[in-house]
Order: sequence, then C-alpha cells, then structure tokens
Amino acid sequence: MSDKKEVVNPIESLSKKLVEEQLLAYNNRNIDQFLHPFSKNVKVYTYPNQLEYEGIDNMRSIYCSKFKNTPDLHCQLISRIVRKNIVIDEEFVTANKQKFKAVAIYEINNNKIDIVRFIR
Repeated sequence: MSDKKEVVNPIESLSKKLVEEQLLAYNNRNIDQFLHPFSKNVKVYTYPNQLEYEGIDNMRSIYCSKFKNTPDLHCQLISRIVRKNIVIDEEFVTANKQKFKAVAIYEINNNKIDIVRFIR
C-alpha cells in the first residue's frame, strides 16, 4: 500500500472543471451555461482534423437547435482521462431515440475549451 498523496495539477483541475461544466449544462439544455466554458473562437472537428464549424456563434446556433428539437438528448459519461490541458471523455449518447457511444477530446487553452474533436 502506498502512502503517496495524489498531486493536484491546477491545469488538470481546470480542464476537468470546464468539461464537467459543459456536460452538466448540455444535459440540462442550458445554452448559456453550456457555452460558458468554450472560447469565442472554438473549433469543432470530426476526428482527426475535419473542421465541422468554428466560433461560439455557430456553436450557439447548432446547440440551440439540438436542445430545442431533441427531447431525449442526453449524454452519460462512461470514462474520463485528464492529462494536462487535454480531457478525453468516452460517452453514451441518446438522441432521437438512438443510442451510441462517442469519444470527445477537449483541448483547453487560455482557461477555455478551445478545440473539440469527436470520434463517433
């Protein structure tokens, strides 16, 4: 048995907090709280590098529509890896009566989620 205490890395703590904040707001369909952790120039990709859209205004438009038009929208966290400013979430998503697993890779820069990559 080890007596070592886990060292809390402030960058990892912030990264985890921002990703957790957006996940909670996503499930509550609260668009303003959902967008708060993201940078105004956020880039969202389909993994590895297919740009889907850029900017908080585009994200607002896309997610306002999802929140309004998908009554069963929900994301359950399966597992999370946090390394420095990168958070990798394995998720179980429900949308439009479909259920699927997805992976989201969040990159945090300047205290905001700056890049998201989805593996579907």
